[in-house]
Amino acid sequence: VSAHKRKPSKSRANVPAVHAAPAPAPVPVPFRPGETLEYRVLFSKYAVNAANIQTTVIEQRSFFGHPAWHFRAIAHTMDTTRMLFAIDDQFDSYTSALSLFSLQYEMYLHEQGKQQTSVYRMTTDGDPAAPNVTSLRVVPGTRDAISYLYTLRVADWQRTPELRTPVFDGRRLYDVVARVDTPQGTITVPAGTFPAFRIALRLFDHGKELTDTRLWVWIATNAAHIPVLVEADIPFGTARIELTHLP
Repeated sequence: VSAHKRKPSKSRANVPAVHAAPAPAPVPVPFRPGETLEYRVLFSKYAVNAANIQTTVIEQRSFFGHPAWHFRAIAHTMDTTRMLFAIDDQFDSYTSALSLFSLQYEMYLHEQGKQQTSVYRMTTDGDPAAPNVTSLRVVPGTRDAISYLYTLRVADWQRTPELRTPVFDGRRLYDVVARVDTPQGTITVPAGTFPAFRIALRLFDHGKELTDTRLWVWIATNAAHIPVLVEADIPFGTARIELTHLP
């Protein structure tokens, strides 16, 4: 009786190892936690120094399981403008560190003696509604007004001829088209003189361009890509937002 030969077992060394997929890496950015930039607002129609604005990178943290940047902007009217419009507003943005898409936008408005708080959680189709906040259904890639400014700093403008982005300003959702219209220039503001390039922004509401609103952002060519000047033509006048202090 012949003995049954046993089939040799497969060596474990021949079985491919299963490795977990590496976690997505955060988008490289030119700013860091703790960065604070200060600006003055010059309104031609009302006063020389109408307001001041401070933007801060608060931290990078987990936001409901998503690695996120926490940005903040604070605005106060000053001098004659404050007599006409007393404004003390704060805006907070929680923005994905992986994509720079907006996760949540918060507005704490204190204007003319009235206070209003609005919190918007950005959700896309299929996301469950978030409790205790207003869920705003948006298309993937939507930014809020604060995170959009940081997105302009991150973009590689030498390789990006045009950037199209949905932007929520706290009241309406716009499509914003950004293009470099001045590749090289020199800008002088209270914080100093900077080599910079200018980005022109065009705003569209349901496909129709807002021809009475024009915006330009000058970004320094330094490593931090700091916005040093914002110029605006808006329905109630023209404005310059000038950097007054470096971080």
